[in-house]
Amino acid sequence: MAFERPPETRPRIRWDTRPLVWVAGPEGKGSRVPPRDFVFGALRVALDANDPWAEVLVANRGEIALRIIRACHEEGLEAVAVYSEVDRLSPHVRAADLAVPLGPPAAAQSYLDIPKLIAAAQGAGCQAVHPGYGFLSERAPFAEAVAAASLEFIGPPAAAIRAMGDKTEARRRMQQAGVPIVPGSTRPLADHVQARAEAARLGFPVLVKAAAGGGGKGMRLVREESELASAFEAATSEALKAFGAGEVYLEKYLERPRHIEIQILADSFG
Repeated sequence: MAFERPPETRPRIRWDTRPLVWVAGPEGKGSRVPPRDFVFGALRVALDANDPWAEVLVANRGEIALRIIRACHEEGLEAVAVYSEVDRLSPHVRAADLAVPLGPPAAAQSYLDIPKLIAAAQGAGCQAVHPGYGFLSERAPFAEAVAAASLEFIGPPAAAIRAMGDKTEARRRMQQAGVPIVPGSTRPLADHVQARAEAARLGFPVLVKAAAGGGGKGMRLVREESELASAFEAATSEALKAFGAGEVYLEKYLERPRHIEIQILADSFG
């Protein structure tokens, strides 16, 4: 596996001191970066709870990778980026201290390839891996592989990911704890025949959702039975490409929901 420094011709990245802003290039023009409290919090909690690190592998791409790289730099850490062939000149590659190619554009052969990511981290001399969000961030086997390689996983332990990363498992646990949940499946559906039976039980409209998913990927709204088979196949295919797992389930679709979310950070000691 080859390692390379970002091209010398890349725009220099200069971080503005004002919150939420990064400035790139000699002209001083740039773009706003979304709030990064979660990224900084995760790094600082990990730094407080573990031995000091020097290099962190950022196992993602795009804006989340940029935010993690910035957090690393502000904590005095070197950030190692990974990239597929089509992302070679992407901003997160240019901003990193070191960039490691993963291979073909398909996520299954690059950002979802656990052995390649572990090899990249070890080859670059990293002590920790930050998964970002999406891709392998909620996959317990990735957290386990990172730990098995004697690297620190900046995220929940594998047991917690296994309990809550799979949405059907999370639904079962909430149900067992007496927490109200949206009506739906508590097991992945084998095929659209099972999905049709489940939809008949729930009543339309329903959502086909990726069990390993998040961020709206691997999700399809179905308002009538004639749409179900194609939606099932589309959601399964998208989930497999995005998360490396194609399992899907059904939930009753709520027409006017209110989304309330609370994020909690904790260190290794609880």
